[in-house]
Amino acid sequence: MIVSAGHKLGQIVGDWWEQHVVLPLLQDVANELGLFLDNRFVERTCRGGKILWPDSDGNAVDYDYVLELGGTVAEKGVPVAFLESFWRRGARHSKDKARDDTNKLLPMRSTYPTARFLAIAACGEFTEPARDYVRTREVELFYISKVNIVKAFEKLGLIIDYPDSMSEADKLGLVNKLDELLTTDAKNAAFEELKKTVGLGSFRAFQTKISSSLSAMPQEIRLFVLTRTGPVVFQTTDEVRKFLYSDIDWSELGDAECEYVYDVIYTDGSEFSVTASGIDELKELHDQVETLQRHMSNLCE
Repeated sequence: MIVSAGHKLGQIVGDWWEQHVVLPLLQDVANELGLFLDNRFVERTCRGGKILWPDSDGNAVDYDYVLELGGTVAEKGVPVAFLESFWRRGARHSKDKARDDTNKLLPMRSTYPTARFLAIAACGEFTEPARDYVRTREVELFYISKVNIVKAFEKLGLIIDYPDSMSEADKLGLVNKLDELLTTDAKNAAFEELKKTVGLGSFRAFQTKISSSLSAMPQEIRLFVLTRTGPVVFQTTDEVRKFLYSDIDWSELGDAECEYVYDVIYTDGSEFSVTASGIDELKELHDQVETLQRHMSNLCE
């Protein structure tokens, strides 16, 4: 497959952002909180190439990063955070990208009671309507503008942008030169320059948001049992009236089906609520919530 120079440049910058900016930020959080950070740069015997997690409908979805409690290279843990990341050179289709990644993340919140943090780490051109779309759906957004990304590379004498009118041959020359000069040391140096440009506080604030979300404790847990009976069929309205005004024992109205609701309200005001198929699923949900609570409480002791 022939790949355009512009596309290759996007891959280079995108890989740098994912591996040398977002990854170390998240790894610091994982180390601090005693979590496992799954990402495409680590090999695990418990999965294939993609980082797949099923949603409540059974659809397997792949993510860029997943923070897990109790995860190892050989065994998946309990997911506590899901994140997507990307670089965009141009603003075109920003809203579509925001919609795709946000809607990809949201089902995890209603599937896993421990999925306390959902976020997108974006850099480059990402329009205000696109950013608003993410934030209004209560997905955290860590964003650094294109001008700051370009500036960080320019301080090292590296060019990662070009005018739209540039020929394909000149673009290819730019990409080849960047590919040659962008060593591992240069990639790390670009991250250091980026931190100087936007301020270290911006990165630490994002890390603090993750820790704060995962540290929120359950303050109220509610269990509901919903019973659904078979239909009671009538031929006339008079029969219905007589039935409704009689002493009714709904539990005796044919076969009854029960649904169970597990509902948690956290100290940060967020809430998780899901319908379970039975007591065993309720136990599994509560075990996950309790495990995360115990883990985060132990960190504070």
